[in-house]
Order: sequence, then structure tokens, then C-alpha cells
Amino acid sequence: MPDSSSTSRTSWLDPSACDVLVFSTVIKVLLFPAYRSTDFEVHRNWLAITHSLPISKWYYDTTSEWTLDYPPFFAYFEKILSIPASFVDPKIVDLESLNYDSWSVILFQRTTVIITELVLGAALLKFVRSAVDSPTQRIISASLFLHPGFLIIDHIHFQYNGFMFGILLWSILMARNGNKLASGILFAVLLNFKHIYMYLAVNQNFLALANAVIAVFIVSLAPFALMGQIQQLLSRLFPFTRGLNHAYWAPNAWALVTAADRVLLRYAKSTGKELHINMAGVASTSRGLVGDTVFAVLPNVKPLHTFTITIALQSIVLIKLWFHPTYKSFLTALTLCGYSSYLFGWHVHEKAVLLILVPLSLLAAERHAYFRTFVIATVAGVFSLFPLLFTPAESVIEVIYSIVWFALLYIPLSKRVYEFPKSMPYVILDLLEKMYLGGFVFLQIFVASFPVFASWNSSKSDSGDSKNGDLSAMEFLPLMITSVYCAIGMVWGFMRLLFIYLHEDTTYQGQLSTI
Repeated sequence: MPDSSSTSRTSWLDPSACDVLVFSTVIKVLLFPAYRSTDFEVHRNWLAITHSLPISKWYYDTTSEWTLDYPPFFAYFEKILSIPASFVDPKIVDLESLNYDSWSVILFQRTTVIITELVLGAALLKFVRSAVDSPTQRIISASLFLHPGFLIIDHIHFQYNGFMFGILLWSILMARNGNKLASGILFAVLLNFKHIYMYLAVNQNFLALANAVIAVFIVSLAPFALMGQIQQLLSRLFPFTRGLNHAYWAPNAWALVTAADRVLLRYAKSTGKELHINMAGVASTSRGLVGDTVFAVLPNVKPLHTFTITIALQSIVLIKLWFHPTYKSFLTALTLCGYSSYLFGWHVHEKAVLLILVPLSLLAAERHAYFRTFVIATVAGVFSLFPLLFTPAESVIEVIYSIVWFALLYIPLSKRVYEFPKSMPYVILDLLEKMYLGGFVFLQIFVASFPVFASWNSSKSDSGDSKNGDLSAMEFLPLMITSVYCAIGMVWGFMRLLFIYLHEDTTYQGQLSTI
């Protein structure tokens, strides 16, 4: 007769997992009326494209500015979702219903995100049931399912990252269990849902899995190859005409370089220093945070530069993995490859930070060095997503939710992995990192108060009372400071994780070392 522990391991949904599911669902349903970004209309339009047009026209349609630019599997995914959508409300799948925002489409699209995210939940449950340290893995799995990144990006801003990261975690789980074929197939499927995951593809042994991987790509691309549309498809997936930085600067290495260029430009103007200034760069940097990035003082960065740096860093990581192919090395290498692409890639979206935060979470409880790296990258990465929600109500929600989430995760994990600094340099480093993390409190106060102060200053300028000028010309300052401050943490987190990975004591045995 099986004991209670084995029963709990084999039951589909234990009480604690059920509580997490119910709690998260309630929160997400309550957010149905929340702010929606243009991505909401993007996905509604994709429902209309795949439902109303033959497949031959999917990647050619220009009825809306929100053209289909995800790989075929995601287009098929939208096609499947469009079938029930047409029964819920035919206008949802009408190409002419631009910016349609009735409650029927809101309820339908928000619900599909919650339902498809169960793929993530199922993978996380499987991680718990096959973990070496189940209680710790339970904390990590719950934190991932309740991650502020998914709440902000998927359930408010609107996307389907939870569903796709669920596929990624299933692929990682298969790799952990030694099932390389299933891992490779799942990852190939994921690539055909969203090509951003190609940043992680270097960790997959495609030579050994060639037949299975090729078969997946044939299923995905064959219809478009037969119609002679591969070139058109690639032009939608890889729009290289976009600039180095996306929207507001993602907090990566190029945010620091762009900020340095602006500082040098201001220094040259204020001191009269004779620096070679690119006038096109003056217009670009003063325009704010949208459009191509052309530097005024520093040399311009081209796509080739970003690819070269990224590939070089990933090669260093993969060489170590080649000689030490353990699960922990694989997981760390996977994180570092995504990290390299995020920090040095071309036109990186700020939302791509999840490529780092999700796999890094699986390493958080391995030892204190990993945990501190996780803390720094998570705080900086989650905070960098706050500007996506700029309306007051949502801003309050994201801050409070993130603080509570982080506290509930930090307290139990820190007790498990804390190590007292072993020498004075480590004590100093520990202090500096704590000071950096504490700085986010002051950054949030500045970001929240700047619009109020700018409005007050502007009213005084209109009345002629202000002596400091109108701050409205500096409307992008909070975004710039947020991006730069978060970039410092993200870059430091990468350097920290890379050092740990390359210098990991081979005699150290953590919970992942036994797999």
C-alpha cells in the first residue's frame, strides 16, 4: 500500500499547488479591466488575419499596422484561437474591426492567456515532483508561476509568454531527465512559436537531433516554402531596419553606451570642447527613446558588432559546457546565452528580460553566489518592466505585487543558502550590492514624483515664477535613469554569473550537482 508521501507525489494537484492556482487565477481575473497595450490589438488583429484570410496572405496582409511577424506555429496557434473567438463575437475576427475593445474581446483574450499558461504550471509541477529538494523547488516553482514579469507582460500589458516559457521549461525538464530527443523537439517547436528563443538555441545539440529538428521545421515552414514565401516570412521575422535600441532603452550594455554618448554630448556643449560630433546623432539622442539610435560622439554600433560580441561570449560559455556537460552547467550556460543576447543583441525588447529571469530562477537555491546573482538580476529586471505600465492604478499594483512576491521568495531561500562573507573584499562587495539594491527605493520615489514636480514646475514657468526652466523638455529623464540604473545591475549580474560559471569549484556539490 503506497504511503502518503508517494501519494502526494503522484496526485495531479496537491493542496498547496491548488492554492497557488486559485490565487493566481483570481488576481488575473481581477486584472481583466486593467490597462492594455497596443499588443492587445496586435493579437486581436492576428486572430482576424488567420481566420479571415487564406494562409497564402497571412504574411502579406497590411490592413493594419500590426502585421503578423511571429513564426508559423504562433500563426497556427492564433488560427486555432480564432475558431472559438468567432463564436464568442464575430467582430473579434473581422479584419475591419480595428481597435475593437468590447468586453467580449477583452474577456476572450484575457482568458486565453490564463488557460494557455497552464502549460507553464504543468511543467513547474513536474519540476517539483522530480526535484532532489522538493520543498525548495516548490518555492521556486510557485514564484515562477506567480512571477511579476508574467503578470505585467502577459496579464496586463498582454502577451503569451507564460505559455511559451512553459514549452521552454518542458524542454529543460526533458534535458534534465536525459531525454535529449524530446528536449530538442520541444525546443524546435518553441523556436517556431517565437524566434527570440534562438538566443538559447546554441545549447541544443542540433547535429545529434537533426532529423527530429528538421521535421519540426518542415511542418512549420513547408506551406510557406511551397508558396514561395520564405523570403517574405523572413523579412517579417527579422526587421533589421529597426535601430539598436527598442522603445525605451532595454537595460542592457547599449543603454549604458547610449547614455554615455548623451553625457559626452552635453559635456561638449557645456564646455566647448572640440569633439567630433555627428549632427544626425544630436537629433537622434534628443528625440527621446524611439527610433534609430545614432550616436553623436561615440562610434555607431552596427548589427554585425552586436552579433560578433554575442557569439564570442556565448562561445566562451559553450566551451566550458563542452568539457563539463552536467545539468547545472547546461542550465547556467542556457541562462548565460540568453543573458549575452539580452545585453549585447540588436534591438532588444525590454520584455526579453524573461529569457534571463526564468532559467536563472531554477539556479537560485543552488548556493549563495547564485542566489545573490538571482536577486540582483531579478530586482533590476522586474523594475525595468515597470515603465510598461504608466497608468497610476497599474503602477501601484505592479509595485506592491512585486514587493510582496519578492519578500515571500527572498525570506525562505535566503535562509537556505546564506553564507557569511569570507574576507574583507567580499564584505565590501556585499555592502556595495546591498547599497545598489537599496537604491531602487529612491529610484521609485524619483520616478513616481517626477511627473508631479514637472507639472508644478511647468505651471510656474507659464506664470513666469520659475527660475529653473520648464522640466517638460526632460520628460524622458525618468525612463533614461530607470534604464541606466537597471542596466548597471543587469550587467553586473551577468559578470557575476559568468565568473561563477567559469570558476565554479568542481568539488562543490549542490542540489543540482547530483543530477
